Amino acid sequence: MSERLQPGDVAPAFTLPDADGNEVSLSQYRGRKVIVYFYPAALTPGCTKQACDFTDNLDVLAAAGYDVLGISPDKPEKLAKFREKESLKVTLLADPEKTVTESYAAYGEKKNYGKTYLGVIRSTIVVDEEGKVERALYNVRATGHVAKIIKDLGI
Repeated sequence: MSERLQPGDVAPAFTLPDADGNEVSLSQYRGRKVIVYFYPAALTPGCTKQACDFTDNLDVLAAAGYDVLGISPDKPEKLAKFREKESLKVTLLADPEKTVTESYAAYGEKKNYGKTYLGVIRSTIVVDEEGKVERALYNVRATGHVAKIIKDLGI
């Protein structure tokens, strides 16, 4: 498992398919700030709340120069269903092999109801215009997280 990213680190490069199967690369966003968030599974209550929060605040974030990419281990077909069902406007990317999730240290040990297991750690990484990590937030809560990011970024 990778070390957690720190501000100033170069954000690991990636290219992943979106909900429509189109390749999306982090490098396409050079010159803009990007909020890359990792979530465990599409169509689950917490992940739906978080994706809807990002969608509801997308205009505010975009006006401040931020794009938003949501990454999960789901396949593009499931992401497309998620997007349609919840009317999401956030770009959802599929990482079924979890290679990108692991490179961002967003995969590891979790505890739930006293059991320890490996899974996606709900995380948000803010990448600046040069592709460097501006903020790295791990073990974030699904509810209220977007409002906290907006406040912390001074938007």
